[in-house]
This record gives sequence, C-alpha cells and structure tokens, in this order.
Amino acid sequence: MRRNILLPLVLAMGAALGTTTMTANAQTATPAAIAPSDGTLLSVSASAEASRVPDVASLSTGVVTQAADANAALRANSTQMAKVVAAIKAAGIAERDIQTTGINIHPQYRYAENQPPVITGYQASNTVSIKVRDVTKIGEVLDALVASGANQVNGPSFEIDQPEAVYDEARQAALKKAQARAEMYAKSLGLRVRRIVSISEGGGFQPPMPMMKGMAMDARMESAPVSPGETTLSANLDVVFELGR
Repeated sequence: MRRNILLPLVLAMGAALGTTTMTANAQTATPAAIAPSDGTLLSVSASAEASRVPDVASLSTGVVTQAADANAALRANSTQMAKVVAAIKAAGIAERDIQTTGINIHPQYRYAENQPPVITGYQASNTVSIKVRDVTKIGEVLDALVASGANQVNGPSFEIDQPEAVYDEARQAALKKAQARAEMYAKSLGLRVRRIVSISEGGGFQPPMPMMKGMAMDARMESAPVSPGETTLSANLDVVFELGR
C-alpha cells in the first residue's frame, strides 16, 4: 500500500521538473537576429565657426621686490601688493574676480669663475590674476595698476563669458554643412538620404587670443591702447547617414 501511495507523488514531481526544464530552455533561447539594413552608410565630417566680440578680459599682475634678506623682501612686497590690490578693487573689480596665483621668494646669486655662487640678496614676488568684465575699462585698470606700484603685468587675454550659445551656432552650421554634403553624395549615386544614424562631436577649437607681453611697468607709461577684436569658436561634427533608394 505504501508503494501505491508514493508512486503518484514521484510521477507528479517528475512532471513538474520536466515543465521547469522546458520553461528554462524557452527563456534562454537565442532571439532572432535583426536583419541588417539594405542601405549604404556614409560618414561625413564637417566643421563651422561662429564669432563674437569678447566681453571678458583676463590678465595677471603683481609686484617684485628685492632686499638683503628674505624677511625684508617679503615685507616690502606685501606692503606694495596691498596697495595694488586696493587699486584693483577701486577700479571696480569684484572680489570674486581677483585670485592670488603665486607668492615666491628666491635668493639672488653672484657668480664668479672657479668660485661657488654667493647669495647677495633675495627677491620676492606676488602675482594675482584678475578678470575684467567690462573690456572697455582695460586701459583704466592698467593705469590704476601702474600708478599703485605694480611692476609686472601679463595680458590681457579675451574670451566670451557665456560661450555656449556661440558654440550652438557653430554646431548648427556644421550640421547643415554635413547634411548638404550627404545630399550631394546621395544625388551623385542616384540615392536619397534616409536618416541620420549617429552624430558625434569633436572638441571645439578656440584660437589663442593675442596677449600683451609680460613687461616691467613704468609709472610714466601712457595708457596702453587695447583692442579686443573678435573671438572665434568652432564645432567639429562626425555624422553618419544612411543612404538608400
């Protein structure tokens, strides 16, 4: 009797296992491959530029002092640099647009043939970078720097404060150029452009801006004429088109 009771249970378990195995096989079945397109792929590279008058200028300025010992050089530098920073702020430059970029103290040497170098004093320097958000005031800012005792100036360099809209203009022009080129190829082959398969963007290029050479400033210098010119931004696109009948 016990054998008769167990037999149906064994049969039921076997049926369940068989069903599970069939289900798992169905789930792991390889999906049908997608049929390849019958079109022709065309890859086109295009670039375009957009220009604007820059609205921001950046420059660096600072003070270099010398003394017999390092402490004296640094103290003299700090006193003079405080005047320069005050003049920068008085010229309308905001605190957030003034950043210290370097404070250095170096020994000065005297060299003689067949003798070790001898320290003759120390040189201290303090440099800040400033951003001028009104490029028409560059001349005034330079005048204020020189009058306050700055003896090192580098710049200015010009840029567009919010460049994304200019980049978008260049991107649109590059895309139109790529589409026109794809239409030309398609027409030459007796085909038509079906669609854009992909678009990839390369790095935009901004030509280096002219900069004034670094120079020791003289308080007797006249206000330097400054011309911001134009800043040109570019976009480079790689576009893949599908051509077909």
